[in-house]
Amino acid sequence: MARHPAGPGCKSAQNWGVQGIVAPPNCANLVGMNDPLVTIIIRSFNEGWALREALPALSAQDYTNWELIVIDSGSTDGSVELIRQAAPRHFIQIRPHDYNPSAVMNRGMQLARSEIAVFLNADATPQGPHWLRPLVSLLQDPFTAAVFGRQIPRPGCRAVFWHDYDRCFGSKRDSAQWEHFFSMVSSGLRKDIWSQRGFLEAMQYSEDDEYTLWCRAQGYRVLYCPESVVAHSHNYTPVQAYKRSFGEARALAAVWNSSPAEINWPRTVLLGWINDVRRDFGFCARHGLLAEWKHAAQIRWQQRRARLDGFREGWKFYRNDEAIYH
Repeated sequence: MARHPAGPGCKSAQNWGVQGIVAPPNCANLVGMNDPLVTIIIRSFNEGWALREALPALSAQDYTNWELIVIDSGSTDGSVELIRQAAPRHFIQIRPHDYNPSAVMNRGMQLARSEIAVFLNADATPQGPHWLRPLVSLLQDPFTAAVFGRQIPRPGCRAVFWHDYDRCFGSKRDSAQWEHFFSMVSSGLRKDIWSQRGFLEAMQYSEDDEYTLWCRAQGYRVLYCPESVVAHSHNYTPVQAYKRSFGEARALAAVWNSSPAEINWPRTVLLGWINDVRRDFGFCARHGLLAEWKHAAQIRWQQRRARLDGFREGWKFYRNDEAIYH
């Protein structure tokens, strides 16, 4: 979901329009007055443990003019019953092996009656009644294509992943300096801009990055909204961390505009891993979590290996074996 110095990069930011952080206007005196219809779209698969909190949190929002669309990929954990109780306007059930993130998000956008759609992962829990309004406020601007909110880790999040959330969403977030960053977990889109192209269904990972990069290339804004907060985190195993990083790197190859030789073992894996564990050591030391550093180093090694492997596989798939590796 991110593109930053820890891994493969992208075009210079000056070529991609504007990405920034903007505080929404004070809407305290306008609550409930002239609020346009908003569509909330949830993708779910066996996340009933989180839906038990997320669905009531939607009902508690101070922004009340919204409809709900849920697309479930064959849940068997009681999620279906929870979703039906929430009475969504559309509840679509697909088979697990038919899930394609871009296709599912495009379907949700097609069904939306509103001009503003807000996406919420089923395992993300809005924090308080003011999660929705800040996202919607920013999307009132016709030149803002997409917005994304802040994510805070859940209790029990391992240090390596907590560090990632701090770098992406913390008060001094590193992601503000990256060439591009976006997360679909808690986000919003304008339908009129999405309708110009939509998500590329050939992509299985990083479809949100690719779409918002396209938006910026057209001159639209992509904004961060820290006032909108959800709890969301995962404690990936080393195997899961490898798989996720592999998929993201594979997708990166589809939009890579520099020489593929820049993605190599010394730079991407070895030096990248050294920088990762150095940053993780500082984070663990500051938070009294040095016992977690060994685990962080193991996760980072898997992620770094996956970035190289995934990029090479993606280049072969998307770019017809054009790469020359050294």
